[in-house]
Amino acid sequence: METAALVAPVTALEFFQDAFLLTGEGPVLTAYSLQPKPKRCTSMAVLQHYRIHGIRPKILSTSQSSDRETKGLMSTDLAVFGGKAVRLLRLHFDVPGAQHPRLEILGPLVELQDWALDVRWLCEDEQPILCVAVAHNAALLLDMNTGSALAQRSCLEGCLLYSALLVVHKCWDDTILIGGTVFNQLVLWKPGGKGSENKGPVERRLLGHSGVIFSISYLQEKGWLASASDDRSVRVWAVGFLGGPGGNCGDLNPTCLHVLFGHQARVFSVRLSPRRVFSAGEDGACLVWDLAGGGTVVRTLKGHRAGGIRALAVTEKRVATGGADGGVQLWPVEENEDEETLEAEKITDLEFSGEGVPKVVCLLEDDDDDDYDTKWSRCKIAVCTDQGVVYQYSNGAWELLWRGTPEFQSYCVMETIAVSVKASRRVNLCAVGSLSGALRVFPITQPQKGVSLQAGSGKIHSLIWQTGGDDLYLLASSADGRVHRWCVDVTKKNGFLSLGVSHIPWFLLPPCAKRWLTAAVRLRSEAEGALWVCGDRRGSLLLFQERKTDEISEGLMPLSCLFGVHGKQGVTSVCQYDGLLYSTGRDGCVRVFRVHQTSQEPLEEHGKDGLQLEVLRVQRACKGMEWLEKVLILKAEHNILNESESESQDGIQGHIDNDKESKMENKGREARFVIFGFHASHFVVWDPVRQEKLVVVPCGGGHRSWSVWPPHKDIWPGYGALVFIKQGSVLASEPPGELPSWSGGTTARNGGWSLREGIHGKGIGCVCRLGCVKEWEIIATGGEDTSVTVLALHPESGSIKVLSVITDHISSVRAMAVLAHEESSTPSQSLSALLVSASGRAQMQCYRLYVVWDEQRPAPSCQVVQVAGHRLDEHWERKRNRHKMVKMDPETRYMSMAVMEQNQHGGLVVLACSDGAVRLFSVSESKRQLDLLWETFHHQRCVLSVATCSLEDGKGNRYMMLFSAATDGQIAVWDLTQTTSISSSGSPFATPPTPCLIIAAHQSGVNSLAVWADTHQDGSCLVTVSSGGDDGQLTASIIRARYPREHGKTGDVTPLCLHLLSQWNVPLAHSAPLTSLRFLKSHLIVTASCDQRICLWKVCSTGISHKGVLCSHVADAAGMAVWEKQVMLEDDEKRNTTCEKVNCERTGSRAMLGRTDGWGGKKQEVTDEAARKTDGHILKMDKGNIEVSSCEGGKTGWVLVCGQGFQLLRVRNKHKDEDEKN
Repeated sequence: METAALVAPVTALEFFQDAFLLTGEGPVLTAYSLQPKPKRCTSMAVLQHYRIHGIRPKILSTSQSSDRETKGLMSTDLAVFGGKAVRLLRLHFDVPGAQHPRLEILGPLVELQDWALDVRWLCEDEQPILCVAVAHNAALLLDMNTGSALAQRSCLEGCLLYSALLVVHKCWDDTILIGGTVFNQLVLWKPGGKGSENKGPVERRLLGHSGVIFSISYLQEKGWLASASDDRSVRVWAVGFLGGPGGNCGDLNPTCLHVLFGHQARVFSVRLSPRRVFSAGEDGACLVWDLAGGGTVVRTLKGHRAGGIRALAVTEKRVATGGADGGVQLWPVEENEDEETLEAEKITDLEFSGEGVPKVVCLLEDDDDDDYDTKWSRCKIAVCTDQGVVYQYSNGAWELLWRGTPEFQSYCVMETIAVSVKASRRVNLCAVGSLSGALRVFPITQPQKGVSLQAGSGKIHSLIWQTGGDDLYLLASSADGRVHRWCVDVTKKNGFLSLGVSHIPWFLLPPCAKRWLTAAVRLRSEAEGALWVCGDRRGSLLLFQERKTDEISEGLMPLSCLFGVHGKQGVTSVCQYDGLLYSTGRDGCVRVFRVHQTSQEPLEEHGKDGLQLEVLRVQRACKGMEWLEKVLILKAEHNILNESESESQDGIQGHIDNDKESKMENKGREARFVIFGFHASHFVVWDPVRQEKLVVVPCGGGHRSWSVWPPHKDIWPGYGALVFIKQGSVLASEPPGELPSWSGGTTARNGGWSLREGIHGKGIGCVCRLGCVKEWEIIATGGEDTSVTVLALHPESGSIKVLSVITDHISSVRAMAVLAHEESSTPSQSLSALLVSASGRAQMQCYRLYVVWDEQRPAPSCQVVQVAGHRLDEHWERKRNRHKMVKMDPETRYMSMAVMEQNQHGGLVVLACSDGAVRLFSVSESKRQLDLLWETFHHQRCVLSVATCSLEDGKGNRYMMLFSAATDGQIAVWDLTQTTSISSSGSPFATPPTPCLIIAAHQSGVNSLAVWADTHQDGSCLVTVSSGGDDGQLTASIIRARYPREHGKTGDVTPLCLHLLSQWNVPLAHSAPLTSLRFLKSHLIVTASCDQRICLWKVCSTGISHKGVLCSHVADAAGMAVWEKQVMLEDDEKRNTTCEKVNCERTGSRAMLGRTDGWGGKKQEVTDEAARKTDGHILKMDKGNIEVSSCEGGKTGWVLVCGQGFQLLRVRNKHKDEDEKN
């Protein structure tokens, strides 16, 4: 076995010369080039099964650097450490900012007897001598050439350290060690000093923290020491100059300068700079503190998903953060940052001085190009008052633009838009509606050139500007449900603007209580005519179609209506992007939908051509954020698309599926977006993927007129400003004339770059493989952060791309299953699969996933279609006054899932439940339903796992078997042949079946089941049931299944005859609970455990034999997916640059590994008692991974293990042919 891809928490970061960023993820060291733009260059596994916790480049003197440059040696030496291991490497590069650097291992891995907390180079020696601080408050001088300790000294206070910092000057005698003890103290002592019995006394002691200390940083030029603690605080101490000749211990009485509280959880890392303190913690935030300003937060950096920030590195220009989600973010350091807080943006009063009280506010675009940073400084604001007067704010002053007639007083609606005019700059148009239906449209620069229109005889409820190609449209909703429409043409001649207005057919909204339009978007199609997708105040989405032959006097009725889809509070916005439509409403949901062709051929009748609106997915915002206003696409997503795409690609062609064969290929790709809305009294920009608030502005709530800069944009650049009316004043979140300070996008001016995108911030509970698109494996994972993530994984390069993140679950996702899998007609170009996910709170979700190859990126892209959802306690959610009642039944958790039967549009799935039940559900994509068919409480205790098996006799009769296991260690075997035949019709089964066989397999809970069936020579079937439990035992139970000779004459299915033939077990297969196992092929089992070992086992007629073992880099292994694939293998010498051969021998009852390269070191334990079969095997350790000798070609097995991250393993077995013969 060998590692092909790894995602694990990033535990080490280090900058080198501001040209490279070095990261440690598990045992893998990765180098990123920062010039001219950040990108990944090279990586190498260096610490075998240890996790990298620190990277220390060797700092050369000026003379040494000059000598290297003279000799043409552009490289630097690195000391990499983690756990109990240290290793030396060399980073080669031609010039600073090299495009193709490489890593070279300089020596063998040196293993220590204690945990290394800090490592520093000894500057005065040319030899590779390192000072190492270890966990039991000791330090040693390590010669990396020999791997021996030249000197070693302990502190008199021999306590355990959580963190340590070495201050090294030139020699060992000058070294100072600062340790953060388990007793919440900082102790300073001299490892190189002289003392009794080779122990050094404590020279200084710093008290104040109430929790253990995780990180220490020292700034020599200021004499400051910073410490980060479990008590959520950062303390800055004045300790004076440390180190130097003689080992100076600083001031006799160190003082605490600042106590910084701002994190919401434990603080893991801290770094000091001359003006700033940088701290990062478990809350996922990196806070920038201004010490000159009294220790206030001047900036908050957030870019990781749940799980927190585990590593931090700082230079004068950049900040790098590494998260528990496996992501790496890079941020610029601004020298002129002003004080800010997330919850209290600076609000500026624009001091409106016009006539009347402001009622409506709109932002105007600048006349120049789209330079956002300069346009806000010249921002113009239009305000309409209750006196029917429109004012403009420009250059810090208010001026009168237009005064309306008395009919515009007391009530008015106003909207603006910027349009391009030939041979001229962009022109802002303003439309103002009245209570009597009167409408005035005029250009802002020449208001006297306006035109008057009439939209009925009643109140104008709303005005909407919309563009379509070169045309400009104005929509006005009147009181009778009519939406009057005009096409507006703007021309310029001799310096004067002229407006041409033509009336076009109006829309008629369906009858309802609140009958006016609130949102609209125009879709262009040459074949079908123009389509309009609209939203009304009743919460409905409407589809209109206009043709060139339509009469102006006739109204257009909607072709399709999703009535009340956004609730009774109304639709707030509709927009389209890259082939899909997005709508928001005051129900707290974003709906992703499309225009769908329901029939093969359009009908002849006008207005009945089979076009329908189809909701694909629903995305909720954060809890309590019900008022959603708009969706904006992230700028990073927008930049990927080709800006020169033709207009037809933005139109209806991306929205309509013309036939079934194009259903997968032409779905459109869902983009990453942020949500604008209101949470209580705050305006919020919410990122649904990162699950965090990017912007919070205390504006008072959404019941007011407001506008966001940049105006009329569907792209979120990562920054902006809010202008709103509150208590008769016009206020702005940013003063006009200053650059905006909102940040949060990956390409924002103050935002960061995502060098590597995170996956799950918390543990991954389940994983399944969907299929393959070209060379990319498509994987779905479910995590404790309540999300389901669809990934594309390239096994050869190890590259990982996040295709989609689904956040519909309300609890941790524990089980997933794939059914109704469809391959594309073009091989490896696309796939379609029905994914069912189950979580706590007894919740199930079903999605149709379409994955296609995107030539623009080029990479796979995924569209998610939400099919159905189900909760056992839905009846409880519908009860009134349930807060006054006591819920008697506890919350049920789904623990495991297995597919019983599947077809093209769904199937049957079985779930193991924590309330002691085994439940059978039907999945119907056509009906968009998940139905509970039957449930049985046979186990009477928590059911942990289920598995299924399908058998077929020689006559073509199929038999369905179910295996379920609970916390009592017993496995129940069910014959569900008759049950599934009845349940496949969708009707509930009256009498739940009973198990036909009970197998005692474990002493405690059975965490995982795997089943494999083989046909025996006598016509019967041998079913191998493998199980792993909390007792660490691996059990294989062989069941003989005999088919009935004759079936019932009435059509009843005769049950199988089941008999337990034999049972084998390995009592100590793992030293921790066995959490997951799978059959890779017949008789070959892969197991995973919390002991971070992946084991291969062979089940034969004489027992279970051990085939191989690998030390995994994924903690808390919880799920596994396996598959086989036909590949041509490369030569090992080309694939592997460094390898160490390992002999496997047995000592007593345990198998041990010892190196054969002649370098001394302690042996590594591989397995327990079950490893006695591995005597004499020769294994190869490549990049820290153990592999059974490989074959030259054929099928390769793949194992994907998930937990705190995931690891993809390539499995080859040289005994493949022999196993098949046996």
